[in-house]
Amino acid sequence: MTDALLIGADAETEVPLKRRLRRAERARQVKALALVAPLLIFLLFTFAGPIAGMLWRAVDDHEVRQVLPQTVAALANWDGKDLPDEKPYAALANDIQTAREAGTLAIAAKRLNYALNGFRSILTSTARNLKTVPDTGTAKETLGKINPAWRERATWTTIKDASGPVTGFYLLAALDLTRNADGAIMAAPPDQAIYREIFGRTFLISLSVTVLCLILGFPVAYLLATLPAGKSNLLMIFVLLPFWTSLLVRTCAWIVLLQSQGVVNDSLHWLGIIDAPLRLIYNRFGVCVAMTHVLLPFMILPLYSSMKAISPAYMRAAASLGAPPLTAFRRIYLPQTLPGIGAGSLLVFILALGYYITPALVGGAADQMISYFIALYTTETANWGLASALGAVLLLATVLLALVYGRLVQGQQVTGGMKN
Repeated sequence: MTDALLIGADAETEVPLKRRLRRAERARQVKALALVAPLLIFLLFTFAGPIAGMLWRAVDDHEVRQVLPQTVAALANWDGKDLPDEKPYAALANDIQTAREAGTLAIAAKRLNYALNGFRSILTSTARNLKTVPDTGTAKETLGKINPAWRERATWTTIKDASGPVTGFYLLAALDLTRNADGAIMAAPPDQAIYREIFGRTFLISLSVTVLCLILGFPVAYLLATLPAGKSNLLMIFVLLPFWTSLLVRTCAWIVLLQSQGVVNDSLHWLGIIDAPLRLIYNRFGVCVAMTHVLLPFMILPLYSSMKAISPAYMRAAASLGAPPLTAFRRIYLPQTLPGIGAGSLLVFILALGYYITPALVGGAADQMISYFIALYTTETANWGLASALGAVLLLATVLLALVYGRLVQGQQVTGGMKN
C-alpha cells in the first residue's frame, strides 16, 4: 500500500517537471531567436532582398504591357503564323496616340528595341506620322503606309513575345540564345553572341588566379603552421597586411609597378634581361597578377587552419617506418590538407568570379570579366533586365560550385570514415 502511494506521488510530480522542462526549452529557444533576429533582419534586407529583386528583374517584362495594353490584349489569341487582322492594328494605333500624349512611348520602344534592332525608330516614326498620313482605309493600311515594318510578321511577334508579365528573353540573351519568329529557341547572331565567351573568359581567369594562389599560398601556409609562435605571428601580420590597404590603392600600385616605365621593367632592363619594355599591364597577365595579390590571403588562411590541425606525429611516424620525406608528404600530409585546399580554392574562385575594379583598371578590352558588363548594363544603358539575367547566371554557377564542393567534402568524410 505504501509503495503504491509513493508511485502515485512520483507520477504526479513527474508531469509538472516535464512541463517545466519544455517551458524552459521554449524560453531558451525564444531568447536565442531574439539574439539572432537583428542579424536575420539585416541579412534579409541587405542580402536576400536584393538577390530576390535581381532574380525578379531577370524575368520581369511589364513595359510593353503597360504602354500598349490594347495591343497586347488584341494579340492574346493571335497564333503568329500570318499577319494579324485589323483589330491589333487599330489597337496599336490607339495605344501609340495615347502613349505619345502621356510621354511613355519611349519605355516600350526601348524594350522592343532590345529584341529587334531598329524597333525604336519604327515606333517613333509611326507616332510622328500617324496623324499626318491620310487615313483613307483601315488601320492596317494606314500603319503599312507609315512604315513597311508593320507588314512584317517579325514586328508583331516581337510585340507578342514582349507582352509579359514574365519573359525568358533576358535569360536566353545571357546565354547567347534567342527566339525566331516561330517561337523556336535558336543561337543568337554571331555579332550578338558574346556572353558565352565572356563567361568562359571569367571562369578561365578565376581558375588561373585560384591555381596561382594555391601554388603561392601553400608554402606560406605550411611555414605559418610549422614555424615557432613568434616567427609565425610575424609572418601572419605580413599575410594580413594587405587587408589594411584599400583595394583601389593596391590595384593602382600594380599599375605603377607593371607599366612600361615602371619598377619591374626598369629593373629587368637594368639587369640586362630585356632590351625593350615588356607589356605587363592592360592585358591578361596584369589582371592575373593583381587579382592573385588581392586574393592570396583568402587562400592562405583556410590552408593554415587545416595544416595547424595536423599533428606532427604523423610525419614522424611515417619517417620512423622508413618513408622518404616526399612520400610521407604526398601520402600522409597532403591528403589531410585537402579540406583546406578545397575551402581556399572555392573561396578564391567565387570571389574572383565577381571581381570588377581590378580587371577594369589593369585589364584590356579583351580581358574584362562578366562583372564589367553587369555594371555597364546597370549604370550606362539602364538595361536592368539583361544585367539581372547575367547576374542570375553567375549566381547559379556559384551555387552549383558550392554544391559540388559540398558533395566532394561529404564524399571525403564518408571515405575517411570507412577507412577508419
